[in-house]
Amino acid sequence: MAKPISGLLATALAALGLAAPAQAQTAAPTAVVFENVRVFDGAGLTAPMNVLVEGNRIATISAEPIQASDTATRIAGEGRTLMPGLIDAHWHTFMVRPTMAVASTAPMTLITLMAGAEAEATLLRGFTSVRDLGSPSFGLKMAIDRDVVFGPRIWPSGAMISQSGGHGDFRMLHEVPATPDRLSYPERMGMSAIADSPDEVRKRTREQLLQGASQIKLTVGGGVSSPYGPIDTVQLSVPEIRAAVEAASSWGTYVTVHAYTPEAIRSAIEGGAKVIDHGQLADEATAKLMAETGTWWSLQPFLADEMANAQPDAAGRAQAAEVRAGTDNAYRLAKKFGVKVAFGTDILFDGARAARQGAQLQTMTRWYTPAEVLKMATADNAALLALSDRRNPYPGKLGVVEVGALADLLLVDGDPTADISLLSDPAKNLLVIMKDGRIFKNSLKS
Repeated sequence: MAKPISGLLATALAALGLAAPAQAQTAAPTAVVFENVRVFDGAGLTAPMNVLVEGNRIATISAEPIQASDTATRIAGEGRTLMPGLIDAHWHTFMVRPTMAVASTAPMTLITLMAGAEAEATLLRGFTSVRDLGSPSFGLKMAIDRDVVFGPRIWPSGAMISQSGGHGDFRMLHEVPATPDRLSYPERMGMSAIADSPDEVRKRTREQLLQGASQIKLTVGGGVSSPYGPIDTVQLSVPEIRAAVEAASSWGTYVTVHAYTPEAIRSAIEGGAKVIDHGQLADEATAKLMAETGTWWSLQPFLADEMANAQPDAAGRAQAAEVRAGTDNAYRLAKKFGVKVAFGTDILFDGARAARQGAQLQTMTRWYTPAEVLKMATADNAALLALSDRRNPYPGKLGVVEVGALADLLLVDGDPTADISLLSDPAKNLLVIMKDGRIFKNSLKS
């Protein structure tokens, strides 16, 4: 019998000396009944309930026993927690598992295989949806949607659009100046797209949209890992940002931006961007502006801890220290002014840290209660994903356990509203993982 594609992926990775996650279990029963579960409703846990999933949606939630067909799968919750699948609002599907050296030198076939393995691992950590903010993830998304490999729902941005010398310019110095007939390797592979006028930004935006982008990612300021533009620089002019916003709006979606400083954030908002990713160096006036304009703040809990992205040089380490020093203040300002905040991890070039993706939820309790963190990583992040509007690749309600919602569900062995660290050990504590009504893990299966 031929191996399933996921098995072929594991075999190929093993031949390359790369560990692959255990193959997921899948099932597509006519119905699934979760019996005697306490449902996370966005604020806390309900009294014991029963939940029926039919197809890919939640059909019934009842305190009374649920009648279902004889072929239905029944899962004995025994008072455990049923919650929505987790959502990571800042993820780089192709830059999670390879080291920086591998990412910059290995053939794209290897990087793609590693991304496929990481996608399966991401799903088995309970993250059923990710917003990909810069990578050639269109094909992987198609493979997941067609059951070629297992993984989360992906909202792809495609290539991050950057000015020359900007955060998304990964060229080697010998590749400068650019010529019309020669793109750099990252541009050819779809990691980044360099544009230096409103017309060029508009064209690059439309190129991502034609490939299936659900939102557009611009880099409007420097970053910690920027090979060139320092973190204090303001990148892309307001007319250039506005060109991307207009092109995205014509397709019914939005622009999100990489930015840290007040100047870059204000420029992005003036240009019409709807989401600021990072922003740890924002000041009070800028946070107030975000609140007044309804701009989303996609923050990451960057701290000087074991989850910090490694930096290869002194300049990068100095910029990382500046960002980490601003993290506490950023969350304080977001809470003070009532800015809409999303949760994301932005883990780069380290599979071991990616394996602890859920541990970032515990880090968030420095600023929020466990229930607030869970709501942010489910219902709030789902509201952010919905900004994709007509380009939303998965129409339907996510992030909640409600009748009619898409059935992305986790059965947790314990109460994460009391002990959110349970989600740091998904192999042990996530007993059932369901995405789109299909069971990908069931530790209770006899």
